[in-house]
Amino acid sequence: MAKGMREIKRSIRSKQNMKQITKAMEMVAASKLRRAQEAAVSARPYTDKLKEVVSGIASGSGGSKHPMLQSRPIKRTAYLVITSDRGLAGGYNSNILRKVLQTIKENHKSPEEYAVFAIGRKGRDFFTRRGIPLVDEVTGVADSPKFHDIKEIAAKAVGGFEAGSYDELYLAYNEFRNAIVQVPTLKRLLPLGDMESGVGKGDYEYEPSAEEVLNVLLPKYAETLVFSAVLEGKASEFGARMTAMGNATKNATKMIAELTLHYNRARQAAITQEISEIVAGANAQQ
Repeated sequence: MAKGMREIKRSIRSKQNMKQITKAMEMVAASKLRRAQEAAVSARPYTDKLKEVVSGIASGSGGSKHPMLQSRPIKRTAYLVITSDRGLAGGYNSNILRKVLQTIKENHKSPEEYAVFAIGRKGRDFFTRRGIPLVDEVTGVADSPKFHDIKEIAAKAVGGFEAGSYDELYLAYNEFRNAIVQVPTLKRLLPLGDMESGVGKGDYEYEPSAEEVLNVLLPKYAETLVFSAVLEGKASEFGARMTAMGNATKNATKMIAELTLHYNRARQAAITQEISEIVAGANAQQ
């Protein structure tokens, strides 16, 4: 009985230590979530304004002839997948990776029909384990990402479409709704759609020409959408980690309570047995 009590007590201490860790991780994730959420939200007006400017130029300059705006027969598709470098974030990584893998299996018959870019160690390792080659990868993105952290891979992904290496490019990331809800999203980035939605060109003069300005702005706009998705992903990551660690803390508390109850019952049984033995021994001496 004493051995069983020691094991229960050891298990209680183990769960208490784990609870302290998960509680600390929950608080850290909550702190980082606020900054990440602010960054994701503040990036949206910039992206919307850039889209408005590009749409205005495209609608008034025959911009639909630009290769980034033209649809073409789909022979090869690229996916830019955004995940985290660390785990312990619930289904944050697994949900989006499962969605991408399912899409690849359903839409492509051979590896020649698709290409994959990975931002985040979890995504890189996931595709590497399954023998899916990566065109490019980026890991170690900071908790507060800067554009230069992903500029190279974004430019390479956008440039590959312009060069005709593939005929469409999809962004795969978790869209941030709130701290509890993160939606796995697979969105077509290229070719750009709805860029001639009727937004007026305005009374502007462009140097050297509207077409030249569009040639510069369109790739930058696509790269900005990638960066915006990275910011959304970071906010989603911290929200998912905060929720997962909060649930882990609650589960640890519940397990500690149950183990404490078992320990008290075992201790009570041991005391009762000792009293019974003492009483039996006293009766035997009479």
